[in-house]
Formats: sequence, C-alpha cells, structure tokens
Amino acid sequence: MACPATAAASSSSSSSSSSELPIKRRKSALSSSELPTKRRQSALNRQTLLPGLPDDVAQLCLSPLHPSLLYSVCRSWRRLIYSPSFPSFLSLYALFLPSQSQTHLPDSIHFISFDPISSSWHPLPPPPTDPPLRPILRHPSFLSRNLPVQSLSISGKLVLLAATADPFLPALPRPLVFNPLCQKWAFGPPLDSPRRWCAAGASGGAVYVASGIGTHYNSDVARSVEKWDLRNNRPRNNRRNAANRWFELGWKWEKMGALSHEKFCRDAIDAVGWRGKLCMVNVKGDAAKEGVVYDVDGDAWAKMPEGMVGGWRGPAAAMDEETLYVVDESKGVLRKYDSDNDRWEEVLEAEERLRGAKQMAAAGGRVCVVCEGGSGIVVVDVAASPARLWVVDTPEGLEAVAVHILPRMSH
Repeated sequence: MACPATAAASSSSSSSSSSELPIKRRKSALSSSELPTKRRQSALNRQTLLPGLPDDVAQLCLSPLHPSLLYSVCRSWRRLIYSPSFPSFLSLYALFLPSQSQTHLPDSIHFISFDPISSSWHPLPPPPTDPPLRPILRHPSFLSRNLPVQSLSISGKLVLLAATADPFLPALPRPLVFNPLCQKWAFGPPLDSPRRWCAAGASGGAVYVASGIGTHYNSDVARSVEKWDLRNNRPRNNRRNAANRWFELGWKWEKMGALSHEKFCRDAIDAVGWRGKLCMVNVKGDAAKEGVVYDVDGDAWAKMPEGMVGGWRGPAAAMDEETLYVVDESKGVLRKYDSDNDRWEEVLEAEERLRGAKQMAAAGGRVCVVCEGGSGIVVVDVAASPARLWVVDTPEGLEAVAVHILPRMSH
C-alpha cells in the first residue's frame, strides 16, 4: 500500500500533468496556425525570379523588358527593377517650394523624385547640414517672384549650384551633389568666387558657372567664368570621408576665358550645353535678348546666331546635348532648333498648358516643362509622331521651380 505522502504526491503530479497538457496543446495549436504565415513569408523571401534558373541568369533574361511590365507581375520582379544591379530607368527630380497659399509651412526647399513606374513621389534624403543650407526663397522686395535656386544635372547626378542667403549673400560656398544610385549627398569643390544670379550649365562632363553677383557686386566676378570637370577623378586619401569615396576626388574649379561684359549678372540663367558649346541669353522670359555661345574646347565666346536668339522666347534645354528645344512661353509652342538653316521648327503647336513655362529639361526622348505657377510638370514625348503630351501633378501644397531627368533611386 502506498504511503499517504506518496499517494498525495502522485495525485498532485497527475493533477499537475493533466492541467498542463491542454496549455501545451493550445501552444502547439497556436504555433501550427502561425506556421503557414511564416512559411509563406519565408517563401516570398526565397522566391526566385524565374523558376528553374539562378537569379543572375534570370536577371539577364528579364533586363531587356520594360520596367513597367516587370512592376505589375510580382513582388520579386518589382524588387528587381529597383536593385542596384538592374539597369536603371529615368525619373523626374524636382525642386519644390511651399505654394503661396501654404503660409503656415516653413519657407524651405523640398527635393522630391517622381517614379514613372509606380506613379508616386518620393523625397530625397536631406542634404548635409555642415554648413547648413538656408537660402532666402521669398522677400518683400520681390513680391512677384521667387528668389532663384540654381541647379543642373550632369553625369547622372543632381548638382545644386547657387542660391541667395540672408542678407542677399551667396548661399552656397561650394556645390551640393546628389547621386541617385547610392542616395547620398556630397559637397563639390569650393568656388573661388561664390555667387548668385549667375549663368550655370554643363557640357560634356564639366560644370560651368559664369557671371553673377558675389557678396557685393564686382565687375571681375560679373565677367568671370569657372569650370569644374567631374572627369578629373584623381582619388585623394581622406579617411574622414572614406565611406563616400565616389565624391572624394581631385576636383577643383578652373578659371576660364572671361565674358566681354557684365550683362549676364542680371538674372539666373540656364547655360544650355549643345554640341560642345554653351548657349545662353542675358534675360529670361519673352523679351528681347542678347545671346552668346561659348566654345568649351576653344575657351572662346562668340555672338549667338540671329535665328537662334530670335526664337529663344522662353526656357530651353538640349536632348543629349544634341537637339536643342525651346518653349515659346507666350504662345505655348514647343520648337527645336535647325542649325543648318538657323531657324526653329515647330514640334508641338500652341498648347495652353505650356503657356508661362518656367523651366525645362530633356532626356530619354522626353521634354519636361515646369508649368506656370509650378502646379504641374508637362511631359512631351518628342520621340512619338505626332508628339504626345501629359501632365504630372505635383505634391499638394508645393510648387515646382525646377525639374531634371536622372536615373531612378535604388532601393
């Protein structure tokens, strides 16, 4: 016969065991219910691009297809088109200000990219804050216009070149450069003469800054030209910035042949790179102009042909530095330049949405134009016959001041 203590222990053990068993079963049942979800997630993470093929071989098969086709099929293909190893497609990159109606928002620049595949806007990482970028964008002395922020695109990068700081000083002692493929900002080389309200452009792999106003008006600065060649990529040994070596290069600004007069410091001007030359006019808008052409190889200035300057009636841009386009902002007509006959040919007849155009960019068979008031960006497919047009709406509460066409950002 078992002693009372043993019987009690046995009874307690049996009771404890029987009470624990349902709890374990419940836990087991819970785990088994979660298992399919975990398995599905794991399967998604391990999902191959094409069944039966290694991913590197599958990528070779998929890369010739248009990204819009891949985006709509499955998640793994969608991830693929944004990976650094996949050929990048072109996107819009725009500079925005808060619209005049958004008085509660801080007066600051917004850098945002439009993805044409997902039809969505994505903010860029904020630029470096040392030194902080604090431009004046509006001022009571200029009620009818924004103070200019000058930017350009070159070699697949966005370059911020000039702006105005308080009290009416150059805001950028050196350029800010954004690389979409690694989503990083960096500083370019310091300018010998920081300036604002200048002529800025790119030709080949070099950035050019001409004329403008520095801390005070100076005739030497108003006639000067500086060149920054991004192709001079002699690496420097700098441990502090070792993580961002793509921009730690032997870059510097070089002084080039000066302008003959100071007339180009009156406005923020786009110097358009076209067939080894920089073409620019002294004022924006639909007004009588004086134009000059700079030969980048010969470092020489010449007068702009009469037909070219006569039809330069609004913002201009060059496709691959080969075909020059202009929008007649008073009529809303898009034209391209015929250099053989020194005249402008109509590409798109009068279009209401192109009236009052403020700025434009051209690449990949598209001409993109900032609408009047910055409320939208007009895209014209000039490779189509006839040319096709549509509008990209800007984010609510913001107005576009400049647009560029660059490779999409990698995820």
